[in-house]
Amino acid sequence: MSFDMRSLDTPVIVAPMAGGPTTPELAAAGSNAGGLGFLAGGYLTAEVFAERITAARALTTGPLGANVFVVRSSVARPDAVHRYAQALADESERYGVGLGEPRFDDDQWKAKLDVVLDLKPEVVSFTFGLPDADDCARLNGAGIATVATVTTLAEAEAAVAVGVAAVAVQGPAAGGHRGTLDPAAQPPTQPLGQLLRATTIALDVPVIAAGGLMTAADVSDVLVSGAVAAQLGTAFLLADEAGSTPVHRAALTSPEFTETVVTRCFSGRYARGLRNRFVDEHDGQAPLGYPELHYLTSPLRAASVRAGDPQGVNVWAGTGFRQAQTGSVAQIMAALV
Repeated sequence: MSFDMRSLDTPVIVAPMAGGPTTPELAAAGSNAGGLGFLAGGYLTAEVFAERITAARALTTGPLGANVFVVRSSVARPDAVHRYAQALADESERYGVGLGEPRFDDDQWKAKLDVVLDLKPEVVSFTFGLPDADDCARLNGAGIATVATVTTLAEAEAAVAVGVAAVAVQGPAAGGHRGTLDPAAQPPTQPLGQLLRATTIALDVPVIAAGGLMTAADVSDVLVSGAVAAQLGTAFLLADEAGSTPVHRAALTSPEFTETVVTRCFSGRYARGLRNRFVDEHDGQAPLGYPELHYLTSPLRAASVRAGDPQGVNVWAGTGFRQAQTGSVAQIMAALV
């Protein structure tokens, strides 16, 4: 019997945030507070992913979620990636590092699927794509609830067709990468409320609401509209247990940053973060091409963080980032409900 998303004591999910903010401590604290904490598998090796799930399990008796990227193919064009690399020459000089080697990989999909089947977190969610029906059946058969991240009703219908147990509908105010299934598509702009209502009416599976939720009122609104739980990421970026870098934390509260923007200049895939110098200078030059651009810009972003410079790195955040609170996960969760 798979975990029922409707059984949470506190209907709040601490979203998986790949690249650092998600830690075993953050995930476990979310579950200990009566909600559901997620481990983020993106960018990690399968071995490290397994270690983090195991570490979180040791910190909580509550349910845990694990998120994996589903990267089936690339839309990158080598000539466009090469031109972008040339355009980034000044960034290499600025930070004193070379560019990364653009390459395609599937983020160790099969190995991470094996990790999930072995360690059996109560929930596994998918971002950027969908598992095939056989993989979904294996996970559901192992008692692991499957959740697909979707940004349109059509994507939600496709997810249900392959057998997922629930969908997480992600609105346009979300921080970080959009979960749009087509990597070449413009991110949908349908407001979360409309998407949530359409999905709950059309589909007979639990629906989680995500994207730009920051306050108790936001959580209440989506629950009233039919969501079984609210999933929040940006709201936990300043939590004591989060692994957000000092650069990320400082930028979220700095008066020099006033808005977010959806850009592909860091990873080759659309994502929302604080508007900074790098975005202003390179957004118009960047082609589509995930994960090639992710690997290309990775050394620059790491060097920017080492230099304490928020102007050269992706500072992922949703539109409501100014409402992020400091304190423990337990305190933030209590304020949300």
